[in-house]
Amino acid sequence: MGVVERSVSLVNSMSGVQFPRRAVGTPLVCFLVLSLAACGGGNQPAPFTPTGPNAQVVVTTGDQAMLLQPEATVSFGTGGSQSSPVITVNEATRYQPMDGFGASLTDSSAWVIWNDLDFSQRAALMQQLFSPTAGIGLSFLRQPMGATDFAVNGNYSYDNVPAGQTDPQLVLFSIAHDTPYIIPLLQQALAINPAAKVVALPWSPPAWMKTSGTMNGGDMNTVYFPSLAQYFVLYLQAYQQAGIPIYAISVQNEPLNSTSSYPSGYLAASDESNFIADYLGPALNNAGLGTVKILAYEHNWDNTDYPESVLASSASPYVAGSSFHCYNGDVSAQSTVKTAYPGKDIWFTECSGAVGSNFAGDLVWNSENLLIGAPRNWARSVSLWNLALDQNSGPTNGGCSSCRGVVTIDTRTSPATVTYNVEYYVLGHLAKFVVPGAHRIDSNTFNAGGIEDVAFQNPDGSVVLFALNSGSTPGTFSVSWKGTYFNYTLLSQSVVTFEWK
Repeated sequence: MGVVERSVSLVNSMSGVQFPRRAVGTPLVCFLVLSLAACGGGNQPAPFTPTGPNAQVVVTTGDQAMLLQPEATVSFGTGGSQSSPVITVNEATRYQPMDGFGASLTDSSAWVIWNDLDFSQRAALMQQLFSPTAGIGLSFLRQPMGATDFAVNGNYSYDNVPAGQTDPQLVLFSIAHDTPYIIPLLQQALAINPAAKVVALPWSPPAWMKTSGTMNGGDMNTVYFPSLAQYFVLYLQAYQQAGIPIYAISVQNEPLNSTSSYPSGYLAASDESNFIADYLGPALNNAGLGTVKILAYEHNWDNTDYPESVLASSASPYVAGSSFHCYNGDVSAQSTVKTAYPGKDIWFTECSGAVGSNFAGDLVWNSENLLIGAPRNWARSVSLWNLALDQNSGPTNGGCSSCRGVVTIDTRTSPATVTYNVEYYVLGHLAKFVVPGAHRIDSNTFNAGGIEDVAFQNPDGSVVLFALNSGSTPGTFSVSWKGTYFNYTLLSQSVVTFEWK
């Protein structure tokens, strides 16, 4: 089509639009474009000129066409036109430090990795999980002290005695259960990523410390609080001697969830407060373990009274902050507690995937609530549940029968097949780029159903921006930083990580 034909076509396509009278001698094409404020003589913006750093780009799409896939770098620059919405990143405003991103090497997870994979497969998987270069660089391990609902051979603690007997002096204390496969894998993880942090907590203390006489549900017998405090001390010392320093502990997993189905227990906020203030805190100090952080609560977003009660009590001087799970409530609860006690920190420590769910839906939900929501609501960590499970969502010990690990190890093939689930890619989008010691920094974000984001700065000065398009159509946006910007289009139900220095 020639110039005149295109001009006529444009006029025909805009029938009904009234244009100002054209000056004599003005070419029709230029007249039309002038009328749209984009031709010579108008305020035409300068062309985009790259002036800033290049940002690395890594994408995962909801249709799984791209999975942590690097794309061509994008350059910050000036001129041209920014797209809307604009994400402005400002490292001059810093928030909480980050401890890491990870999951739990439960008894079941460690078992399937250690026993169902051959040596070379196990070595490769551990690199994929913990190496920041060869893998996703997981840096946070939340370790059960004893059995959970994911244990291979039933319940166990570190001080087992026959029914009806007690051991208040902990003469029989031993971590021998963990030495065949849990401790070797933790040692391997720390060798691959020395910056990784390990936290620990019981799903239940030994059965003899409880009024129920069983690890499956029931209340703590407060008479044994001195023994329980020493139980923590002996565990911390034993793990330290094994080359696994413990960064933080919680008193009780999900203290409001007492069930006869698997290891669990009820512990009122007042009892948790008294135990920390009068027994655990002093015991740690007396043993030279006072630098180990104590996290209060360790339960769902739907209850802020419990952590606030502990933080308001005489336990407060010993407590670093509170920790949360995802199964009820809203992530904003973390900010509620932080606002009430700004001197105390927040950790997000458990959420599990479920088999049979949709990859794109899980990618969006986890990105929105955990990768973005948890840090934006002050979390220093994002930790999922089982690191690995088999094709039957196990081995299980009376609890969740449809939970999904970060990876699935399928023993129906020989050798076993390792599948990297959506949780692997979710964690990888931050764990691989945001290292322990980074800080969340300021960035504006937008509403659910569109572009949402969170930003960090690493100790080396590099900046990481994670963005989610939770909408149903591709979304174009700009990233603005220090007077420069770039435009980017992200497919629907997809995520992207940018990193630049």
